Amino acid sequence: MKNIGLIIIAVLLNLNLMAQSDNQVLVNTGNEPIKTGKFEPTWESLQQYEVPEWFRNAKFGIWAHWGPQCQPEQGDWYARFMYDEGSRQYNWHLENYGHPSKVGFKEVIHDWKAENWDPEKLVALYKRAGAQYFFAMANHHDNLDMWNSKYQEWNTTRVGPKQDIISEWAKAAKKYDLPLGLSVHAAHAWTWMETSQRSDKKGKWEGISYDGKLTKEDGKGTWWEGLDPQELYSQNHPLSEGSEDVGRIHSQWAWRNEASIPSQDYCDKFYNRTMDLINQYNPDLLYFDDTALPLYPISDAGLQIAAHYYNHNMATHDGNLEAVLFGKVLTDDQKKCMIWDVERGAPDKIQADAWQTCTCIGDWHYNRSTYDHNWYKSAKTVIHMLVDIVSKNGNLLLNIPVRGDGTIDEKEVEILEGIADWMDINKESIYDTRPWKKFGEGPVADQDNPINAQGFNEGKIKFSAKDIRFNQKGKILYATILGIPTEDIVITSLAKENVKQKIKKIEMLGIDEKLSWSQANDSLVIRKPENCPYNIAVVFKISFK
Repeated sequence: MKNIGLIIIAVLLNLNLMAQSDNQVLVNTGNEPIKTGKFEPTWESLQQYEVPEWFRNAKFGIWAHWGPQCQPEQGDWYARFMYDEGSRQYNWHLENYGHPSKVGFKEVIHDWKAENWDPEKLVALYKRAGAQYFFAMANHHDNLDMWNSKYQEWNTTRVGPKQDIISEWAKAAKKYDLPLGLSVHAAHAWTWMETSQRSDKKGKWEGISYDGKLTKEDGKGTWWEGLDPQELYSQNHPLSEGSEDVGRIHSQWAWRNEASIPSQDYCDKFYNRTMDLINQYNPDLLYFDDTALPLYPISDAGLQIAAHYYNHNMATHDGNLEAVLFGKVLTDDQKKCMIWDVERGAPDKIQADAWQTCTCIGDWHYNRSTYDHNWYKSAKTVIHMLVDIVSKNGNLLLNIPVRGDGTIDEKEVEILEGIADWMDINKESIYDTRPWKKFGEGPVADQDNPINAQGFNEGKIKFSAKDIRFNQKGKILYATILGIPTEDIVITSLAKENVKQKIKKIEMLGIDEKLSWSQANDSLVIRKPENCPYNIAVVFKISFK
């Protein structure tokens, strides 16, 4: 009887596992086998991950979030919103390209030539501005691959610029000795491009379908003859529940709330494309614009890719794991498996694990209005964000939007030069540092600023010269004033009663002036320097005995 009971339990467990498998798309790994090694495609195995020291030391990266959606210069999510009747981007597309039933996003890709793109020039400027790693976008939700993709016929060697964009970015990064990061966003094309299945609800085009349902046979006699639009748009499927509301996708990002679930073929193709990208370019960093991992939890694709990426990296680094993998909206356990990425925001406290903010000086994709109205983040804003993020154990990945022709505008260049000028003097307070026992003090240090979903809490707190951020390197503490002091600097965190070590010396980076200071039981007071050669932030270098 005891054995029968064990058999029944085993059968029930097996049925439960089968039921779980039936609800999840298990990708076919035959075309792109997983590299065997230390890591298995499970969350438990991925918790063996250890963040490489080079990434913790780097602190600052720059991103070229560049693709065909930059060509219209109309900002973010153009390929989705151009099919949303009455929206700003729909109206612009109608006026400049034509109706999306005749001229769809594939024509925007065709129009994109990147004719003035000079990757070496751009990467050199990014390094001049202080970047310690460089990111390029490998694909976006628009589903175009930016390399000679084995599994996606819609790639930039066949359409648009007719060149391997990732290969050229990789060569430039290597020339300037910057670790290469690649960002992958295409897992969501299935739902993100659903707007292309629509038609106008009024006017002379009422009821005429947009081009999202076109097939290969429809291309005869066109510039895209021989290509299958469904390989790009992926819209031969039922719509997500509530898809008529363009904002509904945000609540369905983790494949919840009645999102349309991708097919086996779609998951297999995404898996194969991403594995091909890793195997061709050996990225040092890999960013997924997904909750946890791509297609999780509806497919095992993301877990398989993550395990392969780590094992592949170890095989190419003499058994050492130097790879950095990013995911969003992570649980505490998932943060042990990869780097938590916070979009357009930052936590309001020091984090035990390394993490990263990704943000942009404007829109993710180039927006002419941002340029025209001077809406870019200033160099001062970027530096203040960087200092705050580093004080909390984070890195900053900053996107500089690139125009469709492959250039950045003169206002962006000026911002980068402003960042470079500050970093020239103060970079030692950023690179190779670690958090102190507290991240800072001042009027906003104790303000709650909760993260919303992926992040999205930047700009809600305004820094001033009363705000101080700390980080350390050995026996040196850096205290950065987020502004230009107009009076003596009072630092209560460095009162005698708060620090055991004795202060040996205090300097201000960038000046030779000998500073006057005094330490009492309630505070450290540094007399305001007579000279402040720059107007973004000043750094005091405090050496302990």
